[in-house]
Amino acid sequence: MVHVLSSRTLLRPTDPDRSRAFYGERLGLAVHREFGTGPERGTVYFLGGGFLEVSGRADAPVTPALKLWLQVADAAAAHEELRAKDVEIVRPPVREPWGLVEMWIADPDGTQIVLVEIPADHPLRYRPGI
Repeated sequence: MVHVLSSRTLLRPTDPDRSRAFYGERLGLAVHREFGTGPERGTVYFLGGGFLEVSGRADAPVTPALKLWLQVADAAAAHEELRAKDVEIVRPPVREPWGLVEMWIADPDGTQIVLVEIPADHPLRYRPGI
């Protein structure tokens, strides 16, 4: 069995400075560590149980198939905060038929980010008798 100690998602943005400003300043992700120098230097952000590394540079945006899912405590509060910071809101918070509250935003390269709130009464959080 492989014992995974941590996980990391690696993004190679088309404009690293713009992406660092988005993830660090607009989303307010805390920096875990930084490495290298110059515009393609790496910045690793905390993502709860994992990390997001923004480093290097890509010639084109990532595939639209890539999506980041980030759990938040309050999707409505996140919506207000991010709207005030001019973050592109693709879709405001909606309670989905499966019970989760999802809000969709996009990073500067168009990478879709789904902010998910798990309501207190959802089976992922509340399991009677257990």
